Order: sequence, then structure tokens, then C-alpha cells
Amino acid sequence: MKILAFGATEFVGAHLVPHLAERGHEVTVAARSGKARFSPPIRVVTADPVTPGPWQDLVGEHDAVVNLAGSPVMTRWNKAGKEAVLQSRVLSTRHIVDALARTTGKTLLCANAIGFYGDAGDAVCTEETPRGNGFLAEVCKAWQAEALHAQEFGHRVVIPRISVVLGHGGALDKMITPFSLGLGGRIGHGRQWFSWIHINDLTRVMSFLLETHEASGPFNACAPEPVTNARFTQSLAKSLGRPAILPVPSFALRLALGEAAGMLLTGQRCQPEALVRLGFEFAFPGLDAALADIIPAFKTARSS
Repeated sequence: MKILAFGATEFVGAHLVPHLAERGHEVTVAARSGKARFSPPIRVVTADPVTPGPWQDLVGEHDAVVNLAGSPVMTRWNKAGKEAVLQSRVLSTRHIVDALARTTGKTLLCANAIGFYGDAGDAVCTEETPRGNGFLAEVCKAWQAEALHAQEFGHRVVIPRISVVLGHGGALDKMITPFSLGLGGRIGHGRQWFSWIHINDLTRVMSFLLETHEASGPFNACAPEPVTNARFTQSLAKSLGRPAILPVPSFALRLALGEAAGMLLTGQRCQPEALVRLGFEFAFPGLDAALADIIPAFKTARSS
């Protein structure tokens, strides 16, 4: 396929784009800066999907569009911060769909997040679980609604609801330093659920969804074995050969992050039922094996 990718210069896109190219797809990366680093035959063009413009003509020249655009969520949620989180996702998707309205028969893969389910407690969240409450749930709802409008123009829409992505270069980078110094520990009481996915499995999920014509609608992009936060921190510490004895108190996290602390103090216990039904097989279904694969890359990078 000819694939046009937005928001692909960060962690997930930096892994996904080469993976798609290796599978024989012709990939064009639409980046806000022309300095995005991808090797040929991957093509890079300058475009910002938050603003409509000539880049929209490119959409009709491709078989599929991948939208990963969105400003960072892990920031202090003041009014301006919340607006940036919401509008960067909603407007980029809206303008992509506006371009899709001029053509037919395309595929839109638009990222989303398991934050759609809000604070789900111990309940198991499948793709059939209703939307939860809270700011992130509202963002995910609005983001998904914009993407689904593409169906009105005859396009196939797939929406991976992405969990915490584990890999060298992602959120795990920020956790490694304190844990490697023996300063890591559970967050709050540690009983909140932690749904995750290995970066290699996420790239495989996305290519699988693009290449599987019958795939449509939302898919939980998460490993089939979620863990509690306490279990995750113990496994991470063990993989580094360090203790995990210094928990992060809830009040300290709320002082540091404000309302955004809720992302770390609550969780979702997600299952990838829709992916399993389509026959997708995870290379890393369990946390210990995933960390065993990932941590050596951190140690190599640290020593080089």
C-alpha cells in the first residue's frame, strides 16, 4: 500500500514507519518539520494536520492514512494544556477526514488510547465496554468521533486504543533512571491496573490492522496479560537487579502533576478481544518476557 503517516516522528512512529517499509509498503511521513530523520525509500514531506492546507491533496494519492498526531498528555493540565491535548487530536483528525471526503475507498488508522475507559477499577475493559469518565475519556471520545466520520465517505476506519507502550525511547526511559538507582517503587497504593504493550507488538498490531481488510472499528492495543502497578514496578526492578522499596505517595504526585496525576493513580484492566478474534498473536503476551527483551537495549545504550 501507499501509506501517508502523520505524527510519526516520535516514539511509536519511529518504530512503525520502518516496520511498514520493511513489509513492502510505500510510506510518506508528513511532519511539521522537514528535518524528520527517515532513510530512503521513506519519503518525508512538510505538513501540519492541525491546519488545513495543500498537504490535504496528498491524502487522495495514498491507499491508507495513519494518524498518530497529538501533543504530549503527560503535562500539567491547566486550561491551555488541556486545550492543546484535545485540539491537537481533534483538529488533525478533522482535517484529515475533510481530505478523505474528496475520495473513496481508503483506510484511516487513527490512534486513540485506553484512557477512553476512564478509571475502570478492577473491571475488565473490552472494546464493548462503554466510555468512562474524566478528561482523557472525553478527549478519546471526541478523537474517535472525528475519525469515524470518514466512514460516511465510504472509508474503512480502524482505531487502536493504545495502552502504555514499553520500549527503548518511550515512557520506560523516564522510569529506568530512578529504578536503576534503587529509588523506584509503586505509585500510590499500587493496586491500580496497568495495561501495556511491547513496542514491537504495537507496530505489528498496526500493520496487521492496515493489512486486514475486515478489521474495522476500535481495537484494544494491549498485551493480554495486564498487571497491577505494584506488580509492574516489582518486575521492572527485578529486571534491573534493583530493589523497589520507595513508593511514590499519591499526595506528592498530585502536588507535582495536579489533575494529570490521575493517569498514574488510576488504571484500566484491558483485554485485546477484537484482535484475538481476528487471529492476531502477540510475541510478548507476558510482562517478564517483554522486559527481558527490552532492558538489555537500555543497558547497552547506557554503557555506550
